[in-house]
Amino acid sequence: MRLGHVIGKVTLSKQDAAFRGARFLLVQPFASAQFAGAPMTPLAPGSSLVVYDNLGAGAGHIVGFTEGAEASAPFDQPTPVDAYNAAIIDELFYNPPSR
Repeated sequence: MRLGHVIGKVTLSKQDAAFRGARFLLVQPFASAQFAGAPMTPLAPGSSLVVYDNLGAGAGHIVGFTEGAEASAPFDQPTPVDAYNAAIIDELFYNPPSR
C-alpha cells in the first residue's frame, strides 16, 4: 500500500456498471519528503494517478491505495481497475530511521 494526497476527482461521461456507487479520485503519491512534513508541492506531470474510491474520500484527504492485481481483489467479478482506495488516513506519524 502507498499513501497519497487527493488533489481532485474525475468526472466520467459514461461508466461501466461494475463501478456504480463509487467514484474516481486524482491522487498525488507521497514522496519521501512528504513523510517528514514537506509541503505537497506539485510533482512532475504524469506522476499523479486515478484511484477508484468507494470510501468517500475527498480533496485534501490522505488515502492509502493499492495498485496492480491487488487493486481488483475487493471485487467479486474481474474489474478493470489499476488503483483502489483501501483507507482514509486520519493522522500520520513519521519517525525517520536513525543513522
